[in-house]
Amino acid sequence: MWKRALLYGGLGLAALACAGFGYLSLRSPNYLPAETVQVRMTPETIKRGEYIFTVMADCDGCHSERDLSKFSLPVVPRGRGKGWQFPSELGLPGQVVAGNITPDVETGIGAWTDGDKIRAIREGVSRNGRPLFPMMPYQAYAKMSDTDVQALVAYMNTLPAIRNPLPETKLNFPVNYLIAGSPAPSRNVANADRNSKLEWGKYLVTMGGCAGCHTPEEKGERLPGKLLAGGAAFTVGKYKVVSANITPDPDTGIGKMGEAEFVERFHQYRKYLQDGPPATTAENFTLMPWLSFAQIPAEDLSAIYAYLRTVPPVNNPAETHPTK
Repeated sequence: MWKRALLYGGLGLAALACAGFGYLSLRSPNYLPAETVQVRMTPETIKRGEYIFTVMADCDGCHSERDLSKFSLPVVPRGRGKGWQFPSELGLPGQVVAGNITPDVETGIGAWTDGDKIRAIREGVSRNGRPLFPMMPYQAYAKMSDTDVQALVAYMNTLPAIRNPLPETKLNFPVNYLIAGSPAPSRNVANADRNSKLEWGKYLVTMGGCAGCHTPEEKGERLPGKLLAGGAAFTVGKYKVVSANITPDPDTGIGKMGEAEFVERFHQYRKYLQDGPPATTAENFTLMPWLSFAQIPAEDLSAIYAYLRTVPPVNNPAETHPTK
């Protein structure tokens, strides 16, 4: 009797496993058809889009060729938007590739409509309906206003087309199936209120993808109670860096940092925009886009600081450049 019970139990578990696998393998991302929209190509719109691309949203961080030998990995100008394959030492679940987002028709997104581009940015779905790996922070960009996302696309439309064939992202099981649940529609997002310092600061922190690097994760999920508490480790080549705690905890975060000091923390790197950054070393290696964020105006940094003061403080020591 017990052998028969074990047999039936085993068959039941196998059936459940098969059903679960079937569900995951057949599940499609939650998305709507791309909107029919043509962005305005005015000088003002393109300028705003350039600021979002090169500074606030740091699209260069993943999609542009970088000089790994220099501090903060400056962009190689002729490689802007050409795409990049992430190194295996980052510990990602498979081969992850940030696509070529220049207007090249064959290897980039030159054949995409403006609506296709907006949907990919905010909803995490490629032109062919494939879900994007959520290292692309579309869950944060979902809150990007219609005005800003259209400006971003307008600037992307002006990038020189670069032919750069890249392999496709190939994720390991079960992540390759699980990411189908990540995309979600995002439409009709209003502009954030610039007159509300906290609302504007939250909008900028979200667009900047701060939580993506400053919140530790385990198996791709953010650790509960550790929002913006730092401690996420990143390795590229022979260098390693750990993200800082940017909660208002007075001992391990930025709780003792005043607003002026916070702004200067960013603006001190403006000297490198003029003179060029120093060589990368184990002591200064960083993936934080200081060279981009150094260009954020003081009033926006002030809003970011004000918002960060409102998040729950978390005591979480994070040694940014561990010696071991």
